[in-house]
Amino acid sequence: MSLFRAHLVFYRCALNLNSSYNFGFLVAITFVLQIITGITLAFRYTSEASCAFASVQHLVREVAAGWEFRMLHATTASFVFLCILIHMSRGMYNSSYSYLTTAWMSGLVLYLLTIATAFLGYVLPWGQMSFLGCYSHY
Repeated sequence: MSLFRAHLVFYRCALNLNSSYNFGFLVAITFVLQIITGITLAFRYTSEASCAFASVQHLVREVAAGWEFRMLHATTASFVFLCILIHMSRGMYNSSYSYLTTAWMSGLVLYLLTIATAFLGYVLPWGQMSFLGCYSHY
């Protein structure tokens, strides 16, 4: 119990901390939720073109709480990016890019990898709508 009190109740921190510092923690929590729901959804997903839609319909209609996992996965995908953008805007407001160059560059690389992963996750079903949404040329 003393370890709990030392880290959560009597934790030493700077006086200039405010609520905008919580977004880094929220990014971690939503990212963990994204991984857990993604792995859970992948258990029932079939990537074969003729069975993919049927496997998603089976997940949503017949698996207990399957629709909840699907909606939680879709919602946390948007929430991860919202938290990341707010977390980065706090760093830009405090000019963290000028004196914490290594941390800023590693965060920027992680952000670009997250964007690439989200794009590939959007194209993952390889359906007609995904191709039209990602590769349309007007």
